[in-house]
Amino acid sequence: MPFELPALPWSEDALDPHISARTISFHYGKHHATYVKNLNGLVEGTPLAEKTLEEVIRETAGDASKAGVFNNAAQIWNHTFFWNSMKPGGGGEPTGDLKSRIDADFGSFDKFKDEFTKKAATLFGSGWVWLVDNGGKLEIVQTTGAGTPLTTSAKPLMTLDVWEHAYYLDHQNLRPQFIGAFLSSLVNWDFAAQNL
Repeated sequence: MPFELPALPWSEDALDPHISARTISFHYGKHHATYVKNLNGLVEGTPLAEKTLEEVIRETAGDASKAGVFNNAAQIWNHTFFWNSMKPGGGGEPTGDLKSRIDADFGSFDKFKDEFTKKAATLFGSGWVWLVDNGGKLEIVQTTGAGTPLTTSAKPLMTLDVWEHAYYLDHQNLRPQFIGAFLSSLVNWDFAAQNL
């Protein structure tokens, strides 16, 4: 059965003014949709076509002969996770167990924000910044290209896409402005807490 483009968890204009409907229409409707189309073309008629997206990612990771399959599959998964990592009226601070864990593992929520911002702003080129649970300790990790924690033992809780197409129409070259908007107004702490 072919892989499908998952529905957005909100309308295309729901994240205005931080991320415009125009950006979402390109990012979701073109980039994300193209990864789905490409993956289906690459796995058609192969045993991978019968696997789950997660299985495809894990089975092709690190195999240079299947780099195209991995890149498209991982980008489908990463983008779906990213859409769910945001919500209209998001941002602020988490609560409950997630807040306690962030305070314990980073020293405070402000220290977490500083580290997350630094890692997102300094990731060279294109990639992702993740909050993960790595063996019971919360960490912030960077992945480049289509990299994803699914190929490690870490459990992703939320992510920020720092590929230029995620922010360039709205923020041009001001990646820190985009990171700030994500943390203050978009991040979906309920989703991160569910993943914890």
